[in-house]
Amino acid sequence: MTSMAVVIDGDRTLPEGYQHPHASQEARRIAEQGLVLRAQVGSGVHGTSISTQDDRDEMGICLEPPALVTGLARVPAGTGAQSRTVPFEQYERHTAWDRTGGTANRSGAGDLDVIIYSARKWARLALDGNPTVLLLLFVPDAEVVFRDEAGAELVDHADRFVSAQAAARFLGYLRAQQAAMTGQAGAHTNRPELVAAHGYDTKYAMHALRLGVQGVELLTTGRITLPVPEPDRAYLRSVRRGDVPLEEVLARIADAEDQLSTLATTTTVPTHPDRAWVDGWLHRTHLAYWDRLSA
Repeated sequence: MTSMAVVIDGDRTLPEGYQHPHASQEARRIAEQGLVLRAQVGSGVHGTSISTQDDRDEMGICLEPPALVTGLARVPAGTGAQSRTVPFEQYERHTAWDRTGGTANRSGAGDLDVIIYSARKWARLALDGNPTVLLLLFVPDAEVVFRDEAGAELVDHADRFVSAQAAARFLGYLRAQQAAMTGQAGAHTNRPELVAAHGYDTKYAMHALRLGVQGVELLTTGRITLPVPEPDRAYLRSVRRGDVPLEEVLARIADAEDQLSTLATTTTVPTHPDRAWVDGWLHRTHLAYWDRLSA
């Protein structure tokens, strides 16, 4: 276990609800009230943002009220949904939706993309080695928006979620980013201006290589360092700017794939995550939360 994480009594407030299946006002209320952890997880925390091009990506975890865990309660499928309902798994909101065009809008500079997962969904994804959700356990304090005692306990026990299973997940995400950056069959890019300027989508390329760097570190040390350490950070930024030829980028991605494939069978991190500890955390933190709700 690493040094003790501190409680950060920051902002719980989330953007107002929207006509999106995971953005009802009820889902927002659940996410705000049960919040245990919220932090920046995008390019800003990786150290790979350039100039003022990036939006702000945040992720969080919340506990659910008892009716959603032990009963069959559901939440509206967005504002104005009337009788349409969905199970509560997350509150997802992009401020870019507020502009003309709604959910079709791409997020850009100054926009906030935030997703607050139910603790149970987040834990399932993290135990499976999902690179995006695991990242939340390694965000430095300066980038944490909110963290209570339960969230701090999760961070203190990040090692419980790390296992060799992450190798396959990092490989899968890396390959998806590579496919998108080169426009392979079945993939697409939503940044054609980057392809026109550089011959490939430089942001997807940067993320593919970042996943390689972070996956290798996780499977070697059991942790992810944020922001990405030098000299890798400077190289990722050069890829993002389009300064690196496509042939070199593809060669570096192939090397990262080889390293991850090797680590899948040679890593010294546990073969499986500690599901029993995670089950225990989910059980007692929900019970403690429900006691506070009924007090």
